[in-house]
Amino acid sequence: MSQIKVTFIEDDGTERVVDNAQTGQSLMEVGRSNSVAGILADCGGACACATCHVYIDPDWVDAVGAADEIETDMLDMTGEVQKDNSRLSCQIFLTEALDGLKVTVAPLI
Repeated sequence: MSQIKVTFIEDDGTERVVDNAQTGQSLMEVGRSNSVAGILADCGGACACATCHVYIDPDWVDAVGAADEIETDMLDMTGEVQKDNSRLSCQIFLTEALDGLKVTVAPLI
């Protein structure tokens, strides 16, 4: 496993840079282990809630890829805070291709 950099922008605008995220980890795991505000992950990464909802920076949408049907169904529960670039951070697994990834934590519903 190698280390990559991930930037989280919290709901209040605070930018949290994690320089030692490990490939293979989920984005949710990185957020939780680094106390990123708004990454609650109540279901522990089972794609059974939306408490790890993030917005992918437009420059990274293609690299991250689209949500699958199960994730899309879960995101539908976020209602008015869902956007075209919404993803659940528990469903994004870090690879070297995501080194430098930037996401904004969605407001809690």
